[in-house]
This record gives sequence, C-alpha cells and structure tokens, in this order.
Amino acid sequence: MSSDIQQVILWLIYLFSSITFILGLKRLSHPETARRGNLMAAVGMTVSILGTIFLYRDDAGDRLHNHIWIFGGIIIGSIVGTLTARRVKMTAMPQMVSLFNGMGGACAAIISIVEYQRFDFYGWNTIAVTLAALLIGAVSFAGSMVAFGKLNGNVSDKIFPGQSIINMIVLLIAIGLGAYLVMHPEQNMGILAIMIATCLLYGILFVLPIGGADMPVVISLLNSFTGIAAAFGGFIYNNQVMLTGGILVGSAGTILTILMCRAMNRSLLNVIIGNFGGGAVSAGNGNNKGNIKEISIADAAVLLSYSKKIMVIPGYGLAVAQAQHIVHELEMLLEEKGVEVKYAIHPVAGRMPGHMNVLLAEADVSYDRLLEMEDANSEFSTTDAVIVIGANDVVNPAAKNDKASPLYGMPILEVENAQNVIVMKRSMNAGYAGIDNELFYEPKTRMLFGDAKASLQKLVSEVKAN
Repeated sequence: MSSDIQQVILWLIYLFSSITFILGLKRLSHPETARRGNLMAAVGMTVSILGTIFLYRDDAGDRLHNHIWIFGGIIIGSIVGTLTARRVKMTAMPQMVSLFNGMGGACAAIISIVEYQRFDFYGWNTIAVTLAALLIGAVSFAGSMVAFGKLNGNVSDKIFPGQSIINMIVLLIAIGLGAYLVMHPEQNMGILAIMIATCLLYGILFVLPIGGADMPVVISLLNSFTGIAAAFGGFIYNNQVMLTGGILVGSAGTILTILMCRAMNRSLLNVIIGNFGGGAVSAGNGNNKGNIKEISIADAAVLLSYSKKIMVIPGYGLAVAQAQHIVHELEMLLEEKGVEVKYAIHPVAGRMPGHMNVLLAEADVSYDRLLEMEDANSEFSTTDAVIVIGANDVVNPAAKNDKASPLYGMPILEVENAQNVIVMKRSMNAGYAGIDNELFYEPKTRMLFGDAKASLQKLVSEVKAN
C-alpha cells in the first residue's frame, strides 16, 4: 500500500474519530445515553491511536518504529487506570478526576518539552504554540495535584498577604520567559528549566488558596486547561483528532465553568481572586443563633409517610455515607404510599461538577426526578417536607440574608419555603465552606443527627411499619 493511500486512510480515521467525539459528548448530556456516548468516544480514540501507530509518517516519510515502548506504556497505563477506576469510592471520585486531569496536563507539558528541543525544525509560530502548551499543561498538572491533595484532606487552604499580586508576578515571569524563548530558541535548556519551574509554582499558588464551594469550579477550569494544552499539541503535530479532542474538552470545560459561576452569581475572576471558602470561619457556633429542634426517626417516618410531596436535597454527606441506594429505597417506599418524591440538585453540590447526578444515577434514580435549582425553587412552596442529606452551603439562607457572609449573593436551594425541613447531619459542624448554617435554627427545621446511611436505614424500617 502506497504512503499516499495510507495517509488518506489515516485522515479518514481521524475524521471518524472526531465525529465519535462530538456524538459521544452529545450523548453525555443525558444519563440514559451517557454510557453509550462514553463507549462511542472510547472506540473513536482507540481507532485513532492504532491508526497513528501503524499509518502515521513524519515529514521525512518515516513511520513510528518504537512499538514495544508504545504498547508497553499503553498496557501499563490501561491496567493502572482500570484498577484505579474500579476501586475508587464515589466519595473519592473528585480526587480521581483531579489526578487523571493532572496526568493529561503533565503529558501535554512533556510533549512540549521534547518538541521544543527540535526548535530547528519549526518556525516561530509553532515554537510559540509549543511553549503555550507547556505553560498551560504545567499549570494544569501542578494545580490538579494541589486540588487532589485538598480534596483528599492532605493539603489545607493557604492564604497570605499580597497573594494575588504574587500570583500575577509569577505568571508574568513565566509568560516573559516563554516570549524570550520564542525569540531565542537556541538558548533553550537552562531558561526552559526556569520556565517549567515557574509554571509549576504558579499552578500551586493558583489553586492553594481556593477551597470550599469553589472546588467544583476549579476542577472544571483545570480540565479546560488540559483540553487547551492537548489542542495545542494537535497543532504542533498537525494531528486533526488531537486538535478536535482538545478543543472539545477545552470548550466544554470552559462552558461548564462559566455556567457554574453563573449559578453562584459570581464571576470567574472573583472565584480565582476572591478565594471563596478558603480559610473561612464559621459565622457562629450554634449558641447565638437560636435553638435547634431535633426529630426522632419515628416522627420523621410519620411526617414523610403522610406527606403528599417530598423533596430530597443530596449533598457530599450522602456520598460519604454511601447512602444513595438507601435513599432510592426510601423513595420507592414513599411512592408506593402515594407520596410524590423529587430530588433538587444544586449546580455546585458535592466536590466536582455533576457529583450528585452521578451518585444518584449509580443508584438507578430516574433522571426525570432530578430538578435543577430554578425548577426546584419554584416547587418548594408546595412541598410538604424536604430532606436535606449532607448538604450545607447550598441551602444556607445566609446567602440571601447576611451581607457579611462569604456566601452572600450565591443562589441557593430555598428549602426554607417548604412546610417542613428535616436536616440529616452527623453534628452541628459547619460545611465545607466553613460557614454556619442559618437553616438549622429556622422554626420549620428539625435536625436528625447521625450517620446518613444508618439513619436512612432506620427511616426505611419505620416507613415500612407505618
């Protein structure tokens, strides 16, 4: 087979793979088609990888020849990735996403380092793109590793005076070094090493102060960074499928980031500079807010059994307790009694975008029962009872009432408008953002303390008995 025919076949393979990426991404928009969409994109990626390995030729007409190293890396990476994905708990899913995203950023950075050393083969524009991919990839890698540590509880929020200014100076230094290397590519290794270190430092400083409810936004933003870096890699190699995949990941991550910022009524710049939730302290300790009222399992079961409409608010505590299957069982029991049960999902609930959707989908909760924030808020006034399971900041009325609160201005699930509110928590401790919750002291609110899974199991038994 001639090289021209091979290149045509490879181009058709890339076209096919690009189409599968687009269709797969479209199918990810609904849980019923998400699995097929994911498999469709995976098939496209597999075909494009095999096509590149066996059909690609460089400008000199040479094929890839180091197949042992290539397939060795693929096999090892596939084994490690599969075992990690199968063993990860749902509560650790955000950490895994951060880790895998960081590996993508590191890959883009390493590719850029290797290709920059071949500067004599490229023009200044390709060198500029290569260094841009290095900067973004290194920032994404370092930032994702810090995000992993923060989500895993190994790294705490760090805020110091003048941090935003220092971050900007470090970023400008990295950009300045990159600009110098574009103009003087022959002086590469020493200055390139300094640029790499500066980019890694910026990635660390960029994420280190951000915490609390902003972590889903940061994860989404870092994901878009990795996509952009991959797209630059596609430009370097003139690889259409790499370019398409990177653009899709980068644009999807950017759109998701913007949507979440809108859901929080804040700009992306405010999220990055404002450090919402980073180092926040509780606005109260429970002694100066009023009295709390507890409810027993038996009373909660009676209230739910004789309600007409119930709304469930899932939060990170539900994931920690691995209680999604129990809450689905409770939902089905109540439905048998003629109770309408729905779920209200806040855009930034959990530790990553879509965390609660994935959690409930794992328990086979019907997607039609999941309401977005705006739809849920319009129904709370006609809801007899709300069950808040492990959620905190996304239901805190301080976001509307307390101008001094870091939460102020963030749209929330307005559960206080329901007739009754049951809050399931282990204790009165503040949520992830470190802000005391005014909802706990509302006259309509009853606290049900204990592990969410154990409490729900007891509640299911009581509902069955009624």
